[in-house]
Amino acid sequence: MSLRVLVAEDEPFNRKRLTRLLREAGCEVVAELEDGPAVLDWLARGEAVDALFLDIQMPGLTGLDVVADLPRPFPVVFVTAYAEHAVRAFEQAVTDYLLKPVTAERLATTLQRLRARAEAGTGRDPAGRPVGPFRVPVKAGDGVVLVDLARTTHFVFEEDAVWAFAGERLRTTWKTLAEAEAVLGSRVVRGHRHLLLRPEAIVGVRAGDSGRLRVRLSGGTEVDVSRGAAPGLKARLGLG
Repeated sequence: MSLRVLVAEDEPFNRKRLTRLLREAGCEVVAELEDGPAVLDWLARGEAVDALFLDIQMPGLTGLDVVADLPRPFPVVFVTAYAEHAVRAFEQAVTDYLLKPVTAERLATTLQRLRARAEAGTGRDPAGRPVGPFRVPVKAGDGVVLVDLARTTHFVFEEDAVWAFAGERLRTTWKTLAEAEAVLGSRVVRGHRHLLLRPEAIVGVRAGDSGRLRVRLSGGTEVDVSRGAAPGLKARLGLG
Protein backbone atom coordinates (compact mmCIF):
# COMPACT_ATOMS: atom_id res chain seq x y z
CA MET A 1 0.00 0.00 0.00
CA SER A 2 1.12 3.56 -0.68
CA LEU A 3 1.74 5.65 2.42
CA ARG A 4 1.12 9.39 2.66
CA VAL A 5 3.98 10.79 4.72
CA LEU A 6 5.12 14.14 6.08
CA VAL A 7 8.83 14.99 6.30
CA ALA A 8 10.18 17.62 8.71
CA GLU A 9 13.92 18.35 8.51
CA ASP A 10 15.65 21.73 8.79
CA GLU A 11 18.71 20.76 6.72
CA PRO A 12 17.81 21.04 2.99
CA PHE A 13 20.24 18.33 1.82
CA ASN A 14 18.95 15.77 4.36
CA ARG A 15 15.32 16.70 3.68
CA LYS A 16 15.77 16.31 -0.07
CA ARG A 17 17.56 12.97 0.33
CA LEU A 18 14.97 11.47 2.67
CA THR A 19 12.14 12.68 0.46
CA ARG A 20 13.79 11.04 -2.56
CA LEU A 21 14.22 7.73 -0.72
CA LEU A 22 10.60 7.76 0.42
CA ARG A 23 9.30 8.43 -3.09
CA GLU A 24 11.53 5.73 -4.55
CA ALA A 25 10.01 3.35 -1.98
CA GLY A 26 6.50 4.15 -3.22
CA CYS A 27 5.42 6.75 -0.65
CA GLU A 28 3.55 9.96 -1.38
CA VAL A 29 5.31 12.84 0.37
CA VAL A 30 2.47 15.23 1.18
CA ALA A 31 4.54 17.89 2.98
CA GLU A 32 8.21 18.87 3.28
CA LEU A 33 8.66 21.18 6.28
CA GLU A 34 11.57 22.85 8.03
CA ASP A 35 10.57 23.17 11.69
CA GLY A 36 8.33 21.92 14.47
CA PRO A 37 5.73 24.73 14.49
CA ALA A 38 5.15 24.21 10.77
CA VAL A 39 4.35 20.55 11.44
CA LEU A 40 1.68 21.38 14.02
CA ASP A 41 0.21 24.09 11.78
CA TRP A 42 0.00 21.65 8.85
CA LEU A 43 -1.61 18.92 10.97
CA ALA A 44 -4.15 21.39 12.36
CA ARG A 45 -5.62 21.64 8.86
CA GLY A 46 -6.85 18.06 9.24
CA GLU A 47 -5.38 16.70 6.01
CA ALA A 48 -4.79 12.96 5.69
CA VAL A 49 -1.34 11.60 6.50
CA ASP A 50 -0.26 8.07 7.41
CA ALA A 51 3.08 8.78 9.12
CA LEU A 52 5.39 11.58 10.25
CA PHE A 53 9.15 11.50 9.64
CA LEU A 54 10.59 14.03 12.08
CA ASP A 55 14.10 15.27 12.72
CA ILE A 56 14.67 15.71 16.45
CA GLN A 57 16.85 18.83 16.43
CA MET A 58 14.69 21.43 14.65
CA PRO A 59 14.13 25.17 15.14
CA GLY A 60 11.18 26.34 17.22
CA LEU A 61 10.11 22.93 18.51
CA THR A 62 12.12 19.73 18.59
CA GLY A 63 10.71 16.52 17.19
CA LEU A 64 10.13 15.39 20.78
CA ASP A 65 8.16 18.59 21.45
CA VAL A 66 6.04 18.03 18.35
CA VAL A 67 5.12 14.49 19.40
CA ALA A 68 4.16 15.74 22.86
CA ASP A 69 1.76 18.26 21.32
CA LEU A 70 0.24 16.28 18.44
CA PRO A 71 -3.48 17.01 17.89
CA ARG A 72 -4.15 13.28 17.52
CA PRO A 73 -1.94 10.19 17.41
CA PHE A 74 0.12 9.52 14.31
CA PRO A 75 2.75 6.89 13.60
CA VAL A 76 6.03 8.76 14.09
CA VAL A 77 9.53 7.95 12.86
CA PHE A 78 12.38 10.00 14.28
CA VAL A 79 15.30 10.66 11.94
CA THR A 80 18.41 12.05 13.62
CA ALA A 81 22.19 11.95 13.80
CA TYR A 82 22.15 11.51 17.59
CA ALA A 83 21.75 7.98 18.92
CA GLU A 84 21.49 9.26 22.50
CA HIS A 85 17.90 10.38 21.81
CA ALA A 86 16.74 6.81 21.23
CA VAL A 87 15.54 6.13 24.77
CA ARG A 88 13.40 9.27 24.94
CA ALA A 89 12.07 8.56 21.48
CA PHE A 90 10.77 5.12 22.38
CA GLU A 91 9.41 6.43 25.68
CA GLN A 92 7.07 8.48 23.46
CA ALA A 93 6.00 5.29 21.66
CA VAL A 94 7.36 6.23 18.25
CA THR A 95 7.10 3.59 15.54
CA ASP A 96 10.78 3.64 14.63
CA TYR A 97 14.05 5.54 14.98
CA LEU A 98 16.41 6.08 12.04
CA LEU A 99 19.98 7.30 12.26
CA LYS A 100 21.43 9.52 9.55
CA PRO A 101 22.51 8.86 6.92
CA VAL A 102 19.37 6.80 6.26
CA THR A 103 19.84 3.86 3.91
CA ALA A 104 17.23 2.52 1.53
CA GLU A 105 17.49 -0.91 3.18
CA ARG A 106 16.85 0.40 6.70
CA LEU A 107 14.04 2.64 5.46
CA ALA A 108 12.38 -0.37 3.83
CA THR A 109 12.15 -2.06 7.23
CA THR A 110 10.52 1.03 8.71
CA LEU A 111 7.99 1.27 5.87
CA GLN A 112 7.13 -2.40 6.29
CA ARG A 113 6.28 -1.72 9.94
CA LEU A 114 4.19 1.31 9.02
CA ARG A 115 2.27 -0.54 6.31
CA ALA A 116 1.55 -3.49 8.61
CA ARG A 117 0.29 -1.10 11.28
CA ALA A 118 -1.90 0.78 8.80
CA GLU A 119 -3.44 -2.39 7.39
CA ALA A 120 -4.12 -3.90 10.82
CA GLY A 121 -5.27 -0.81 12.67
CA THR A 122 -7.95 0.90 10.62
CA GLY A 123 -10.47 0.46 13.46
CA ARG A 124 -13.43 0.79 11.09
CA ASP A 125 -15.97 -1.52 9.49
CA PRO A 126 -16.59 -1.68 5.70
CA ALA A 127 -19.11 1.17 5.98
CA GLY A 128 -16.51 3.41 7.64
CA ARG A 129 -18.10 3.29 11.10
CA PRO A 130 -15.82 2.96 14.13
CA VAL A 131 -15.66 -0.52 15.58
CA GLY A 132 -14.88 -1.62 19.10
CA PRO A 133 -16.77 -2.00 22.35
CA PHE A 134 -19.23 0.55 23.65
CA ARG A 135 -18.29 -0.62 27.12
CA VAL A 136 -15.01 0.01 28.88
CA PRO A 137 -13.10 -2.90 30.48
CA VAL A 138 -12.29 -1.94 34.07
CA LYS A 139 -10.27 -3.94 36.58
CA ALA A 140 -12.16 -5.23 39.60
CA GLY A 141 -10.14 -7.39 41.96
CA ASP A 142 -8.95 -10.38 39.96
CA GLY A 143 -11.55 -9.83 37.27
CA VAL A 144 -12.95 -7.28 34.87
CA VAL A 145 -16.24 -5.41 34.77
CA LEU A 146 -17.65 -3.61 31.74
CA VAL A 147 -18.70 0.02 32.22
CA ASP A 148 -20.93 1.79 29.70
CA LEU A 149 -18.92 4.29 27.71
CA ALA A 150 -21.81 6.76 28.06
CA ARG A 151 -21.05 6.97 31.79
CA THR A 152 -17.53 8.21 31.17
CA THR A 153 -16.36 11.76 30.59
CA HIS A 154 -12.66 11.31 29.86
CA PHE A 155 -9.63 9.04 30.03
CA VAL A 156 -6.23 9.92 31.52
CA PHE A 157 -2.90 8.13 31.37
CA GLU A 158 -1.13 8.36 34.72
CA GLU A 159 0.69 6.00 37.09
CA ASP A 160 1.46 3.70 34.12
CA ALA A 161 -2.23 3.00 33.50
CA VAL A 162 -5.25 4.36 31.62
CA TRP A 163 -7.98 5.59 33.97
CA ALA A 164 -11.61 6.12 33.01
CA PHE A 165 -13.56 8.83 34.81
CA ALA A 166 -17.20 7.87 35.35
CA GLY A 167 -18.12 9.70 38.53
CA GLU A 168 -15.12 7.92 40.04
CA ARG A 169 -11.65 7.02 38.80
CA LEU A 170 -11.58 3.49 37.36
CA ARG A 171 -8.47 1.64 36.21
CA THR A 172 -9.01 0.17 32.75
CA THR A 173 -7.23 -2.83 31.28
CA TRP A 174 -5.61 -0.65 28.61
CA LYS A 175 -1.90 -0.06 29.11
CA THR A 176 -1.49 3.05 26.91
CA LEU A 177 -3.71 5.86 25.73
CA ALA A 178 -2.93 4.90 22.14
CA GLU A 179 -4.38 1.43 22.84
CA ALA A 180 -7.56 2.97 24.26
CA GLU A 181 -7.84 5.32 21.30
CA ALA A 182 -7.39 2.49 18.81
CA VAL A 183 -10.33 0.64 20.39
CA LEU A 184 -12.62 3.63 20.87
CA GLY A 185 -11.86 5.33 17.55
CA SER A 186 -13.92 8.41 16.81
CA ARG A 187 -15.90 7.98 20.03
CA VAL A 188 -13.15 9.99 21.73
CA VAL A 189 -10.98 12.97 20.84
CA ARG A 190 -7.48 13.93 21.99
CA GLY A 191 -7.11 16.60 24.66
CA HIS A 192 -3.34 16.25 24.95
CA ARG A 193 -0.80 13.42 25.00
CA HIS A 194 -2.21 12.03 28.29
CA LEU A 195 -5.91 12.89 27.83
CA LEU A 196 -8.85 11.56 25.79
CA LEU A 197 -12.25 13.24 25.93
CA ARG A 198 -15.71 11.92 25.11
CA PRO A 199 -17.16 14.79 23.05
CA GLU A 200 -20.71 14.23 24.27
CA ALA A 201 -19.51 14.82 27.84
CA ILE A 202 -18.21 18.32 27.05
CA VAL A 203 -20.59 21.01 28.29
CA GLY A 204 -18.42 24.13 27.97
CA VAL A 205 -15.28 25.48 26.32
CA ARG A 206 -13.33 28.68 26.93
CA ALA A 207 -9.98 30.07 25.84
CA GLY A 208 -6.97 29.28 27.99
CA ASP A 209 -3.37 30.45 27.95
CA SER A 210 -1.08 30.25 24.90
CA GLY A 211 -3.70 28.85 22.53
CA ARG A 212 -4.91 26.17 24.93
CA LEU A 213 -8.56 25.51 25.75
CA ARG A 214 -10.23 25.04 29.13
CA VAL A 215 -12.96 22.40 28.82
CA ARG A 216 -15.77 21.77 31.30
CA LEU A 217 -17.19 18.25 31.47
CA SER A 218 -20.51 17.00 32.74
CA GLY A 219 -20.22 16.64 36.50
CA GLY A 220 -18.18 19.83 36.77
CA THR A 221 -14.63 18.62 36.09
CA GLU A 222 -12.46 21.03 34.08
CA VAL A 223 -9.44 19.97 32.03
CA ASP A 224 -6.94 21.73 29.77
CA VAL A 225 -6.60 20.94 26.07
CA SER A 226 -3.21 21.53 24.44
CA ARG A 227 -2.59 24.08 21.71
CA GLY A 228 -1.96 21.31 19.22
CA ALA A 229 -5.19 19.45 20.01
CA ALA A 230 -7.40 22.55 20.26
CA PRO A 231 -8.21 22.92 16.52
CA GLY A 232 -9.28 19.28 16.21
CA LEU A 233 -11.48 19.49 19.29
CA LYS A 234 -13.12 22.71 18.12
CA ALA A 235 -13.79 21.18 14.71
CA ARG A 236 -15.30 18.08 16.33
CA LEU A 237 -17.60 20.28 18.41
CA GLY A 238 -18.58 22.41 15.41
CA LEU A 239 -16.97 25.52 16.85
CA GLY A 240 -14.98 26.40 13.72
